[in-house]
Amino acid sequence: MNYSCIAVDDEPLALEKMVSFVEKLPFLMLQATFDRATDALAYLTANQTDLLFLDIQMETLTGLDLLAALSRRPQVILTTAYSEYALKGYEFEVADYLLKPYSFVRFSQAVNKAVKRISEKVETAEPAPDFFFVKADYRLVKVMLADILYIEGMRDFRCIHTLEGKILTQQTFASFETQLPVNQFLRVHKSYLVSLSKIESVEKHRIKIGKALLPISESYREVFYRTIGK
Repeated sequence: MNYSCIAVDDEPLALEKMVSFVEKLPFLMLQATFDRATDALAYLTANQTDLLFLDIQMETLTGLDLLAALSRRPQVILTTAYSEYALKGYEFEVADYLLKPYSFVRFSQAVNKAVKRISEKVETAEPAPDFFFVKADYRLVKVMLADILYIEGMRDFRCIHTLEGKILTQQTFASFETQLPVNQFLRVHKSYLVSLSKIESVEKHRIKIGKALLPISESYREVFYRTIGK
């Protein structure tokens, strides 16, 4: 089973090390990296992830401030050079705490703790629904996840392209990204969110789904190619 994650650290070398360690574990899927906690907060408000690697000491907004601001928290592994923050971190029920500089062995131990927590939570949770409802005109329309090809932004509307046809709704992309499973659907452009299972081919930064050729914008390419690569 794969687990999605993001990494947050305002020190370039520390972030690079964190990413290199993540890439050594094939079951981790890195969605994004951030050097500012404010950017990470904006991302997590609109997107889901399984695991958050988070530095504590950052300017403007600290890692602990970020955790306090989240209404829905993933499993968290804190990193810092200051051991006195460990106790405060555990008040947020984090999975583990890495004191810099940490080794890959210690990093792996922390990840295993977090993954175990995620697995235990999944085992006790009710099965996720395979559908959701969207408001279209003056009615609620049931949409099966398996029927979705891609979602297209069209000015004030989003068009859900399905196997059965098209559904127009004013629901935002941010709302879709909180409803749709992150391991099945991915944003590839400011105007497109695609079903990974419906992708037929990728060529010259364009995705073929049925008769449609959808662009992969530069800001989403790294996460997209890393995701389909795993």
